[in-house]
Amino acid sequence: MSNSKDPDNVRDLRASGWWRQWPIIVVLLGVAIALTLVSLDYFRRGSVVLAGSVLLAAFLRLLLPDREAGLLVVRSRRVDVIVLGVLGSLLAIFAFWVPPPR
Repeated sequence: MSNSKDPDNVRDLRASGWWRQWPIIVVLLGVAIALTLVSLDYFRRGSVVLAGSVLLAAFLRLLLPDREAGLLVVRSRRVDVIVLGVLGSLLAIFAFWVPPPR
Protein backbone atom coordinates (compact mmCIF):
# COMPACT_ATOMS: atom_id res chain seq x y z
CA MET A 1 0.00 0.00 0.00
CA SER A 2 1.22 3.44 -0.76
CA ASN A 3 0.71 6.39 1.47
CA SER A 4 -1.74 8.90 0.02
CA LYS A 5 0.59 11.73 1.06
CA ASP A 6 3.42 10.49 -1.18
CA PRO A 7 3.92 12.52 -4.35
CA ASP A 8 3.45 10.67 -7.63
CA ASN A 9 7.16 10.56 -8.46
CA VAL A 10 7.99 8.83 -5.14
CA ARG A 11 5.35 6.17 -5.81
CA ASP A 12 6.69 5.74 -9.35
CA LEU A 13 10.22 5.28 -7.99
CA ARG A 14 9.08 2.60 -5.56
CA ALA A 15 7.08 0.80 -8.22
CA SER A 16 9.68 0.97 -10.97
CA GLY A 17 12.71 -0.35 -9.11
CA TRP A 18 16.14 1.12 -8.65
CA TRP A 19 17.52 -0.22 -11.95
CA ARG A 20 15.30 2.20 -13.84
CA GLN A 21 17.36 5.00 -12.28
CA TRP A 22 20.50 3.99 -14.16
CA PRO A 23 21.27 7.53 -15.46
CA ILE A 24 21.68 9.03 -11.99
CA ILE A 25 23.51 5.90 -10.77
CA VAL A 26 26.08 6.25 -13.57
CA VAL A 27 26.55 9.96 -12.84
CA LEU A 28 26.90 9.38 -9.08
CA LEU A 29 29.39 6.59 -9.71
CA GLY A 30 31.49 9.08 -11.69
CA VAL A 31 31.23 11.59 -8.84
CA ALA A 32 32.33 8.91 -6.34
CA ILE A 33 35.34 8.04 -8.54
CA ALA A 34 36.20 11.74 -8.82
CA LEU A 35 36.06 12.24 -5.06
CA THR A 36 38.20 9.14 -4.54
CA LEU A 37 40.82 10.49 -6.95
CA VAL A 38 40.85 13.85 -5.21
CA SER A 39 41.21 12.18 -1.81
CA LEU A 40 44.18 10.18 -3.16
CA ASP A 41 45.88 13.49 -4.05
CA TYR A 42 45.07 13.44 -7.78
CA PHE A 43 43.30 16.78 -7.74
CA ARG A 44 43.36 17.57 -11.44
CA ARG A 45 42.34 14.08 -12.57
CA GLY A 46 39.53 14.00 -10.01
CA SER A 47 38.33 17.44 -11.05
CA VAL A 48 38.28 16.44 -14.71
CA VAL A 49 36.34 13.26 -13.89
CA LEU A 50 33.87 15.35 -11.85
CA ALA A 51 33.42 17.78 -14.72
CA GLY A 52 32.95 14.85 -17.10
CA SER A 53 30.31 13.35 -14.81
CA VAL A 54 28.34 16.59 -14.73
CA LEU A 55 28.62 16.95 -18.52
CA LEU A 56 27.49 13.32 -18.86
CA ALA A 57 24.44 14.20 -16.77
CA ALA A 58 23.70 17.10 -19.13
CA PHE A 59 24.13 14.83 -22.16
CA LEU A 60 21.87 12.12 -20.71
CA ARG A 61 19.26 14.71 -19.75
CA LEU A 62 19.34 16.07 -23.30
CA LEU A 63 18.97 12.68 -25.00
CA LEU A 64 16.71 10.65 -22.72
CA PRO A 65 12.96 11.18 -22.51
CA ASP A 66 11.69 12.51 -19.17
CA ARG A 67 10.33 9.12 -18.13
CA GLU A 68 13.68 7.38 -18.72
CA ALA A 69 15.88 10.16 -17.30
CA GLY A 70 14.52 9.42 -13.83
CA LEU A 71 16.03 11.48 -11.05
CA LEU A 72 18.02 13.62 -13.50
CA VAL A 73 14.77 15.45 -14.20
CA VAL A 74 14.57 18.50 -11.95
CA ARG A 75 12.97 21.22 -14.04
CA SER A 76 12.32 21.55 -17.75
CA ARG A 77 14.75 19.83 -20.12
CA ARG A 78 16.13 23.16 -21.33
CA VAL A 79 16.87 24.46 -17.81
CA ASP A 80 18.42 21.16 -16.70
CA VAL A 81 20.71 20.92 -19.74
CA ILE A 82 21.79 24.57 -19.53
CA VAL A 83 22.54 24.44 -15.79
CA LEU A 84 24.39 21.12 -15.98
CA GLY A 85 26.26 22.16 -19.13
CA VAL A 86 27.43 25.47 -17.66
CA LEU A 87 28.38 23.85 -14.34
CA GLY A 88 30.30 21.03 -16.06
CA SER A 89 32.09 23.44 -18.39
CA LEU A 90 33.10 25.73 -15.53
CA LEU A 91 34.36 22.76 -13.51
CA ALA A 92 36.48 21.66 -16.48
CA ILE A 93 37.88 25.18 -16.97
CA PHE A 94 38.74 25.50 -13.29
CA ALA A 95 40.28 22.01 -13.23
CA PHE A 96 42.79 23.04 -15.90
CA TRP A 97 43.18 26.59 -14.59
CA VAL A 98 44.53 25.61 -11.17
CA PRO A 99 48.32 25.38 -11.42
CA PRO A 100 49.88 21.99 -10.66
CA PRO A 101 51.71 21.64 -7.34
CA ARG A 102 55.44 22.24 -7.30
